[in-house]
Amino acid sequence: MLHLTQSQAALAFLVLITPICAWVVFTDLKYMKIRNNAVYALLAVFAVAGPILMPFDLYAWRWVNALAIFALGYILNQIAHFGAGDAKFAAAAAPYFSTNWDHIMLMVMLLTAFLLAAFTAHRIARSISALRAMAPDWVSWTRKDFPMGLALVGTLWAYLLILAISG
Repeated sequence: MLHLTQSQAALAFLVLITPICAWVVFTDLKYMKIRNNAVYALLAVFAVAGPILMPFDLYAWRWVNALAIFALGYILNQIAHFGAGDAKFAAAAAPYFSTNWDHIMLMVMLLTAFLLAAFTAHRIARSISALRAMAPDWVSWTRKDFPMGLALVGTLWAYLLILAISG
């Protein structure tokens, strides 16, 4: 363990997950799928870097977040048609979040804001023919459902950025 502050650990995680997050956003927009490899990569970053960047007891308990969100995502997938890739990504992202009440409230506010903003931005973008012409093969332009990976990635990325700069 490197005895990093919460801010330093968040910054390190942010640097490590940014390429994965970019990949998730791209594949969700283009194919309306979040690939299992992206989910595994996000989990692998936490599994490998977590015990180095944070106290081991805190790291170990964060895995409970992943299990709880995976169970919730599975239920939502079965009863509310929540995307399986979205559920798996949310579960893989869950260990990066603290379970302190203030952090939970921050995460809820971020998720709400990113859901509204990403949905609105995507719907506006797909109605602009010049933008659609730049990526004519994107499945998300024509599907009725929404690429939720945009909001999930935004929430995770913004949460870690807020922690990183709040130090």
